[in-house]
Amino acid sequence: MSAETVGELATTRPAPAGTAALRAALHARRMLLLKAVLVRVERERASLASATWARFEDDWALLERSERADPAAVRALLDYPMAGAWLGAVLAGGEGPRLAGQLSYLTGLALVAVARAGLSVEGERAVPSGRLVLPGLGVLRCPSGRALLGGRPGLVRITDAAGAAEVLLTRPGANARRPARGGFGWLGLRELPGSAVLLDDLDPYRVPAHGIGPEALPAARRPHSAPGAWAARWLAARALLSATDPERAAEVGAVLYAVVPLAPSGRLGGPMSATLRSAPGALLSQLPEDAGDLAETLVHETQHTKLATLHELVPLHRPGGSRYRVGWRPDPRPVPGVLQGVYAHLALVDLWRRARNGPVLAHGWRERAERQFDTRWHQVGEALSLLRKSDELTFVGREFVQAMERHHAGLGVAARSSG
Repeated sequence: MSAETVGELATTRPAPAGTAALRAALHARRMLLLKAVLVRVERERASLASATWARFEDDWALLERSERADPAAVRALLDYPMAGAWLGAVLAGGEGPRLAGQLSYLTGLALVAVARAGLSVEGERAVPSGRLVLPGLGVLRCPSGRALLGGRPGLVRITDAAGAAEVLLTRPGANARRPARGGFGWLGLRELPGSAVLLDDLDPYRVPAHGIGPEALPAARRPHSAPGAWAARWLAARALLSATDPERAAEVGAVLYAVVPLAPSGRLGGPMSATLRSAPGALLSQLPEDAGDLAETLVHETQHTKLATLHELVPLHRPGGSRYRVGWRPDPRPVPGVLQGVYAHLALVDLWRRARNGPVLAHGWRERAERQFDTRWHQVGEALSLLRKSDELTFVGREFVQAMERHHAGLGVAARSSG
C-alpha cells in the first residue's frame, strides 16, 4: 500500500483506492489463516476421529475445486466476516472433540463455494449438531444428523437424510444475488433493504462465546432479532446518510457485509455497538433508537473495520502499556483504543460538519450535529495530541496521526468560515 493511499485513509474520507487495497489485504490475511488451519489440522490428525478427518479432506477438496473454477466467488465467500471469526476460533480453540465440532463449519463453506462456482456435488455429509450452517446464506435444520447432496452444475440440492428439510443453492447471477431457496427447515438470512448487507442473526460465530462489552451481551436470536425494526431504521439511516454525505453512504455499503443484532440490555446510555478485530465488515449492535443514531453508528463502525484491516497490513503501533484518558470514554484507554476512537470520531466530526451546514433532513438532525461537532472536535484534537507524543506508534503510525491532525485542523477552519 502506497504512502499516498495510507494518507488518504487517514482522513477517514471514502477513498476507492483505499477500499480496494483494504479488501485485498483482508483476503490475503484470510488465505493465510486458512492455510494455518490446514497446517493445524494436519498436525493434530491423530487426535481426530477418522470420520472427522475424512470429512475435512472432502470439504477441503471441494473448496480447492471451487477456487480453481471461480477464484473471485470463493474469495468473496472467505471474506465474509463470520468466516474470519471461525478461522480465529479454530486457531485459538481446543483439541479433540472441540476442534472436530469447529471443523464442521468448513462443510458449509465448501458447499456454498461449490454453488457460487457453478459446480455440482454428490454424496452426503454428517451434521452432528443437526444444523448445517451455510455462511452468508442461512441454516438448514438436519434432525437426522446427515445431509444428502445432489443436483447439477449451477444448482446444489441439500436435503436432510430423513427428508425433513431441503434447500436449493444456485449460482449468483444478475437476478439471483441471494441464491438460496428452501421450505420447511430452512432459515435464510435477510438482506437489509436497498443494499447487499445482510442481517445475520443465525451464524454461530457472529458473536464470541463470552459476549460483547461489559455486560457480555449475546447475539439476538430469532425470533427476537427484530428484522422489521432493523429494516425500517436501516432505510431511514441510509436516506439520512445519502442526503448528508453520499460518499460515506456508498462507503458503508462497500465496507460492511453484515449487521449482527445484539440482545437488548438494561444499561443506561445509548445502544451498544462493536466491531470484532477477527471479523471486520460486520457491525454488531443493539437496535439504535432512531435513524440518526444508526447513521452515526454505521459511520463509526465502518471506520473501525477500515483501521483494523489497515493495521493488520501496515502496523500502526507496537505493544506497550501506556493508557490515556479521552473525552468520549470514562476509562483510561491503551494506544490502540485511543487510535481507534480518534479515527472513528474524526469521521463523525466530518459528518457532523456536513450535516450542520446541509439542508434540514430530519427532526433534530442539524441541531444534533451542531452540539456534537463542537464537543467532539475539541476532544479529538486533545486525543491526537496524546497520540503524537506516544512512543508506541510505528513510523507509519506517526505519519497516519499527522495526516489525521491535518484533516482535523481543516475541519475546524471550514467550520469557522462557514459559521
